[in-house]
This record gives sequence, C-alpha cells and structure tokens, in this order.
Amino acid sequence: MSQIHTLTMPKWGLSMTEGRVDTWLKEEGQAITKGDEVMDVETDKISSSVEAPFSGILRRQIARQDETLAVGALLGIVVEGEASDAEIDAVIEQFQSTFVPGDAADEDSGPKPQKVELDGRVIRYFERGEGGTPLLLVHGFGGDLNGWLFNHEALAAGRRVIALDLPGHGESSKTLQRGDLDELSGVVLGLLDHLDINAVHLVGHSMGGAVSLNAARLMPQRVRSLTLIGSAGLGAQINGSYLEGFVEAANRNALKPALVQLFSNAELVNRQMLDDMLKYKRLEGVDAALRQLSATLFKDGHQQVDLREVVQAGHVPTLVIWGSDDAIIPVAHSEGLSAQVEVLSGQGHMVQMEAAEQVNRLILGFIEQR
Repeated sequence: MSQIHTLTMPKWGLSMTEGRVDTWLKEEGQAITKGDEVMDVETDKISSSVEAPFSGILRRQIARQDETLAVGALLGIVVEGEASDAEIDAVIEQFQSTFVPGDAADEDSGPKPQKVELDGRVIRYFERGEGGTPLLLVHGFGGDLNGWLFNHEALAAGRRVIALDLPGHGESSKTLQRGDLDELSGVVLGLLDHLDINAVHLVGHSMGGAVSLNAARLMPQRVRSLTLIGSAGLGAQINGSYLEGFVEAANRNALKPALVQLFSNAELVNRQMLDDMLKYKRLEGVDAALRQLSATLFKDGHQQVDLREVVQAGHVPTLVIWGSDDAIIPVAHSEGLSAQVEVLSGQGHMVQMEAAEQVNRLILGFIEQR
C-alpha cells in the first residue's frame, strides 16, 4: 500500500511565521529514513535542519533554494511504496489550492506566554500540552524560554510542558536578591506552587541544570526525575573567558566570539541572534543581574557549588546529556555519576538545539519509564 506524504515547513518557536530554504540535503529519487535531515532552513532566529517525520523516497522537491515560505507551506513530497507522477501531481495541486498561510488571527488562537507575580516579581512562562506528570524546562545563563524552541512542542506531544524565564532573564523581572541557586530554585518551586503542580520532571540546561539539581536537593519529594544537559553544578571547571566575554560584550563584534563557543556549528550564530541577544543585554537591570549571577555562581571562572551528591544519593532518577565537544562546561563532569549518561559525539554546549531530535528522544524515553 502506497502513501504520499507532504513535507511542510515546520514551526520552531512561538514567533516563527516563515523560513528561507538554504539548501536541500537530499536529492529527488533518494531514499529517506524517518529522522533524516532533508533540508536546511534559516529563520529570523536560527538556522536548522528539517527532519523527515516519515520514511520513503523523496519524489519531488517543491521548495527552491533561497525561497522564503510560510510555516506549513509545502516543501516536498515523500512516497512510501509506489505512486504515479499523476497521483503526486494531484496531491500537490490539492495541497496548494487549499493551503492558507497563518495570519495574526491564527497566532492569536495559539498558546501564548503568560506572566505571574511571585513574591513581588514578575515571572514569564509558557506551557503547552496536557496529561501525565508535567515537565519543566529551565534555561541557562543569559538564555530564556526560547532556548527550548526545538524541544517544547515535541516533548509536549503527550504531557504538559512548561518553560520559564528565570529572574534576570527574558521577560521576567531583572532584579535579583542574593543571586544564588537557592533564590533561583525558589522561583522554580514557587511557579510549581502557582500552577498547583506537586510532582514534576525537571530538565535543566547549563546553569538551569544547577538550578534543577538544587531544587531536587531542597524538595526531592517533588522531583520525579532530573534531566541535566551540559549542566553546571557537577564540577568546578567552567569556561571563565566565555562568561567574561558574554557579560562584557556591548556590540556585535564583541558578542559573536562568545556565542560561537556555544555551538558546534558556528554558522548558527547569525545576525538576528546577535541582535536579539544585544537587545536583551541592553534592557534595564540585565547587566547588573548577569554580573551578580556570574560573581556568585562562577566567581573567578570556577563553579562555586558542587551538587554531585544530589545525583549520587540516588533519590531522584537522573539522565545526563552532554555534547562531546562542549567548550563551556567539560564533558568530563558527566563521568562517575550514578545516572544514565549520554554523550553526543561532535556536539557543543547547545546540544538541545543542534541535536534536538536526539535530545527529545532521550528525554521522552527516560521520563516515560517514571
């Protein structure tokens, strides 16, 4: 039995409305396996690869190089089994005649970030999905909830998934009190209280991993599992020159060398990413917050808090994911842990973005056992 599949422009993150085709990675007539990277697409946020959600033969390349297409637009046709050119033409004609690009009304009907006041400060969060034990995503130093734009939707296919902006980040209040892990973890636990969530799977990246570890130390009975991605809190070493460069950078030329260290593919650091990061860094209160966090948590280029015992105690099942080429926090910190450890070859610090499908599959496989 044959199936004619339509490959369409994916939606990565809340604000994506279109993408520009960079290059096809597969040729017409070539076999494709589910999960294969089929084409590279550039958005106003980041460049990434479109992965095939099904297997078959790539029979048609509809989208052309350098063409900008709306989310949901037809990119190509993949066929499982046999199908004539006439049958494929009919599917294409039917798709193109009924496809309507999303507009503002469509955007308005979708889920939006929300804000809540917790202990006198505003915290932004975004949630989607329902059912199961909820999962909370905690970003790293200088990041925000958009750092999970390649993960949130996939993880929310079968459960409620929430991402937040920690204080000093994104659209949350910029004022910090002590700037330590107890303060940041307290915000995470306070948001869970606000959302009436008694038990949660925590997923933390970089500094967010240390925040998640500390939340599990403070309230182990509320944490069903931990997933730590390139996590802080598991050793003393950290790339102090990166932290200093990021904090001090006041223009594109100064910021780019810092951000490039985050990725295995330097081309992902595009002009829009730099502009967005500079816009954030210039917000009132951000500079002070980043300096306070860096001085408190990573003084003199060394991590100040060791939370390995939270993992070693074995009270909270833990998955550790690391890029083998992480230039910010060494992969060696993953060694000797009483946890499921997955090292992804050739990946850097932002492994949840650059190897999103692998990371999503690992997280889902891990939490579904708990």
